[in-house]
Amino acid sequence: MRYITPRKSAQGLGSAHEGTQHHWAMTVTAVALLILTPLFMITIARAIGLPRELVLAYFARPFPALITGLFVIVGMLHFIKGTRIMIDDYFQGGVRKGAIILSVIFGWAVIATAVYALARMGLGAIVVL
Repeated sequence: MRYITPRKSAQGLGSAHEGTQHHWAMTVTAVALLILTPLFMITIARAIGLPRELVLAYFARPFPALITGLFVIVGMLHFIKGTRIMIDDYFQGGVRKGAIILSVIFGWAVIATAVYALARMGLGAIVVL
């Protein structure tokens, strides 16, 4: 027979031991993506068919660069959280840890690559690497 008080059983914040923080993070990023996705699609649609120089000039402007950067960052943070849920459901042990590490590395690598590319386009000839 278990003698656990109601406070003790609620103290662990559920089986995930994170409370509702993960759920709220997923909800906030989903709502942000709901707003950013149409803006991103319009931004990209305006750049389709332009020559290379005009595409670089287009993404050097603040609005297209900001929308693109926010879309990639919020989208990949949502991806990282979502894959964590999937991995926790379907994998166990060391495979789970490895899969989580790979998904986090992939997500942050995409964010870093996109931000670097936008910075290069925004700064133009200033950055010489």
